[in-house]
This record gives sequence, structure tokens and C-alpha cells, in this order.
Amino acid sequence: MMGLVLDTFTICKRELIKYFRQKTRIILTMIQPVIWLALMGNTMSKITNNPFASQLFGTGNYLSFMTPGIVIMTSLFSGIFAGTSIIWDRRIGYLDKLLAAPIKRASIPFGKTLSASIQGALQSAIILFFAYILGVRFASGFLGVLLIILISMLFSFIFSGISLILSSTIKTIETLTAIINFMTLPLMFSSTALFPSKAMPDWLSVIAKINPLSYAVDPIRTLTIKGWEFSSILPGVIIILIFDLIVAFLSYYVFKRLTSD
Repeated sequence: MMGLVLDTFTICKRELIKYFRQKTRIILTMIQPVIWLALMGNTMSKITNNPFASQLFGTGNYLSFMTPGIVIMTSLFSGIFAGTSIIWDRRIGYLDKLLAAPIKRASIPFGKTLSASIQGALQSAIILFFAYILGVRFASGFLGVLLIILISMLFSFIFSGISLILSSTIKTIETLTAIINFMTLPLMFSSTALFPSKAMPDWLSVIAKINPLSYAVDPIRTLTIKGWEFSSILPGVIIILIFDLIVAFLSYYVFKRLTSD
């Protein structure tokens, strides 16, 4: 067990070093969510001036409603591209070296998903900081902000695992990118990330209720707007944890099966 933990940490450390060397990538991944907050958040800000809309959104500040959605969207994009590292490592032959090394096979997918989760957590922290500058106040306080970052990290773990499962069978980054683009936009706009389910058509509201993004957004939104309402926070957190366990098992199983062929 200790060997698996140390090997996972080593793989994760390598991925983080690669990440922090890509300054342009880091800057761009930070700018995009800030643009969403600054432009869309302010563009839609007057919508909650209407008393009916304010009741529908649960707050008189649309930016407070939108910030949890931006946090989860950023975690989604951070995690879903984790699979590109497997394809790249396979292309340059590094994956073969890893497989030949005396390390636990499970440490490869676990290390990469852990790295993507940490990257998602860092990005979430920066978004929350900018949201605070723009006037968002967190009803749950500093501890609530820490829990928001943890939830975003757990959510990023899910999609980095799914990305690794896909990359185990896909041979090119272009194909993986096309699948990712196909998945992300419908996931985002069929969730409660940007609008409440009560404002959606009935059929879309049903989809939003089973969308994993909604299960991550809702507890973060409760922590942001209402505070420590555990009856609203715990169900989403528990479902995210169950998804994490399922995806961790599947990514390990698929990766082990692929590398044993």
C-alpha cells in the first residue's frame, strides 16, 4: 500500500512539474473563467434586480449564483484534458518506460488524476479570489471556501478519470479533443451551472437533475449563498464521492487491462 502511495505521488509530482512549466497554458486557463465572471456575470447582473428572478435564483446577486458554476466548469475542463498526457506519453515512448519501471501500475492513472485534481483546486482558488474582488461574499466563510475547493477537486477527479479511460483506447490527441468538445458543452448547458432548474423547460430540468455537474454545483452554491445547510450540501458531496470511487476503479481496471495486452 505504501508503495502505491509513493509511486502515485511520484507520478503526480512529474505531472505538476510539467504543468507549472507551461506558463502560457496556466495564464490562459486562468483568464478564461475570469472573463466569464467579468463579462457574463456583469452582463446578466441586472436580471436578479427583478424580484421574481431574484427569488428564482435564490439571491439578488447573479455573480454569486454564477460563481459556483464557473468553479465547476473550470474543474471540468481541468480534469477532462488529463487523458492527453497518456496519449502524449505513449507517442514519445515514455509510457513504455513507466510500464517497464518497478512501480505499481495503478500509480500511473492515480497519479495523473491526482495531478489534474490539484490543478483544478488551484484554479478554483484563483477564481474564488477574483469573485471576491468582484463583490461575491461567501456565506459559509473561510471554511466554506476550503470545502468549495475540496468539492471542485473531487469533481475534477471524476472527469480526469473518465478522460484517462477514453485515452486508454484512443490513439490520437485530435480524436480525444473532439470527443471532449462533444461532451463538455452539452454537460455544461444541461446543468444548473448557469441557470436554476426551475427556469428550464421540464425535459431539460429532468436532465439537469441527473447531470453530475449539478450535483457538484448545488452544494457549492449553497455554501456560497446560504451557508452551512448540511441537508443541501451532503447529498451532492456523497454522490460526488460515489462517482469518484466508481471512476477510480474503472480507470484502474481499464488501464490495467490495456497495459497487460
